[in-house]
Amino acid sequence: MNWLDLPLLHPNRDITGFRPFKALSHFRKLVADKEDTKQVFHIIDALKGRKVQAQAEEFLKSPNARGFMQRESILPVADMLDDHSRWDDCGPNTVAQHYIRFMKREGLTANGLVEESYAWRPREERPEDQVEWYISRLRDTHDLFHILTGYGRDALGEAALLGFSYEQNHNLGVKFIAYAAARQIKKVTETKAPLYDAIREGRALGRAAATLAHMDVEAVMREDIDVVRKMLSIGEPVIYRQCLAQLDAEGFAEQNLGLSEVQAA
Repeated sequence: MNWLDLPLLHPNRDITGFRPFKALSHFRKLVADKEDTKQVFHIIDALKGRKVQAQAEEFLKSPNARGFMQRESILPVADMLDDHSRWDDCGPNTVAQHYIRFMKREGLTANGLVEESYAWRPREERPEDQVEWYISRLRDTHDLFHILTGYGRDALGEAALLGFSYEQNHNLGVKFIAYAAARQIKKVTETKAPLYDAIREGRALGRAAATLAHMDVEAVMREDIDVVRKMLSIGEPVIYRQCLAQLDAEGFAEQNLGLSEVQAA
């Protein structure tokens, strides 16, 4: 698909966004069945609001976005990230090598998230416009955000990263799930760790950082990770790490945190 040939905004795209009762209905379904991950996509869609739409449209008009669209019409971000051999010449402290080690350790692929997304809403049901490219970019770079921010895939790491992402992309559904996940961890563990402070820290770091979804993914992959973090103004998640230490001291290893109950966030 040549993204540059598509309209910026398809007339059939729904931008009404804020439907809190619909979000609550899907949240109850998620609580009833923690493995029903498609409910997360429903919640995010129901609370997307107009701000993220405006941000997408503004970026799509920029020369950088048009260059990325041209490149990614030939090689989508998910395919580029999953082609590990592409990064064989990158040194051990580059973003690429950190990303590859992370994905192998976690048993993940970028296209795995693409498949989950299409299981929720098939490709043929999505409006064909440039906003869809932007939404796809947000999805495909999720695990790259883990690497750059330092948030793990533990339950709190996922929640804090959503706090970071909310301030970057302004989707109220993401914010909703971040705090709901922290609440679930608190319920499961009764920990004294300041979980909500970790979410608030993630939000503060997201506000301070450059918009990660607007970065040149291919160029960033080849750079030293410490250089990239400084370049993108990504701070250290200090409270998050303190919370992990507290949880560990209380005897709650990652596998005992009810991870499956909040991982979908």
